[in-house]
Amino acid sequence: MVITALLSTLLDTMKGFLVKQLEGHVQRIDAITFATANMAESVNFYQALGFVETFGDSSRSFVTLESASCFVNLWLVSQEEMPTGWWGRIVFHVDDVDEVYKRAITAGLSPDAEPKDAPWGERFFPIKDPAGHDLSFAKRIIL
Repeated sequence: MVITALLSTLLDTMKGFLVKQLEGHVQRIDAITFATANMAESVNFYQALGFVETFGDSSRSFVTLESASCFVNLWLVSQEEMPTGWWGRIVFHVDDVDEVYKRAITAGLSPDAEPKDAPWGERFFPIKDPAGHDLSFAKRIIL
């Protein structure tokens, strides 16, 4: 009886994960493209966080950096073309938030806060890249 009730609860919970997707649906965000007025500074920032150049270099007007299956594109623009005001936040899910935080500190970067556990079930820390883009490095946790 107890096992039946547990299985029923488990199946009800799993229903949300088993929803059939239609053909042509978006599977994930593959890359984000950020504007920067200082390519070398931005490339160094992302490399300090573990990203690797896969296209171009800091002397070019367009660079792609990769970490696992996550891509960041940097597009060189003039300072006048840089976006102003807050636009949102990009969240990078990582396997070890505290390790990425330590890497940032060791590289001389300045995260906005230390890693913390959030009530929505993530451990994260926020940081801004040199162009002012709001980033968060996070990992899902069980509360």
